[in-house]
Amino acid sequence: MPEDMVPIRLNTLMNFRCGPENECFNDCCRDLNQALTPYDVLRLRRSLAMGSQDFLKKYTSLHNGPESGLPVVEFKPNPETGHACPFVRPEGCSVYTDRPASCRMYPLARAITRSRETGEISEFFALIEEPHCKGFGAKSDLTVQEWLKGQDLQAHNEENDKLMDLIGLKNRILPGRLEGNQADKFYLALYDLDEFRTRIFNQNLLEALKVPKTVLEKIRNNDEALLDFGLAWVKYVLFGIPMFFGE
Repeated sequence: MPEDMVPIRLNTLMNFRCGPENECFNDCCRDLNQALTPYDVLRLRRSLAMGSQDFLKKYTSLHNGPESGLPVVEFKPNPETGHACPFVRPEGCSVYTDRPASCRMYPLARAITRSRETGEISEFFALIEEPHCKGFGAKSDLTVQEWLKGQDLQAHNEENDKLMDLIGLKNRILPGRLEGNQADKFYLALYDLDEFRTRIFNQNLLEALKVPKTVLEKIRNNDEALLDFGLAWVKYVLFGIPMFFGE
């Protein structure tokens, strides 16, 4: 564990406060190296009423993760703003309701393990104590667990844990960097959801699969359902894992 991370329990008081009254307000949104999960992108571009391609082109850059070997989407760096988040304003975050999971979690870090026998997930948390952050030491009656609940993290964690499962599977079956067509399929199905939907319904992408009409209707208009479908489709096209369609 890095030196600036301190393990913390869910029943510990969360003596931390972040707000305009802090002298460091918005500092954590600058000099940013912010990776975005597929669910982060889904929430942000929908909040901004943007198509996935327009959002990705305007706000993000793409590279390969050094550990996962998978395409990673980050906020596009802008030296003119001190590499600030494109959505930070003097009064705070302009997309606060749909901010990324890592922003919601800060100043906590979260790690998970999954039981091979039961599939049950165990969570572990640590405080990230960075020198620029002056929010520590504020008295609070909230435990870590209560504070996390207030950050509305459940949906983000559930979706991002599915991505972690996929990454773990990829590293076991196909270690190393994804290249060419494989990387394109991963990016298409998980980040560029509008284009994925277009290829499904207008270009017969799923012609070889017998996808029930009920499933097709669900993914036609529901982004979350399409993202879940994309995760399963990536497992199928990259690793040959059959897709099972619950109706």
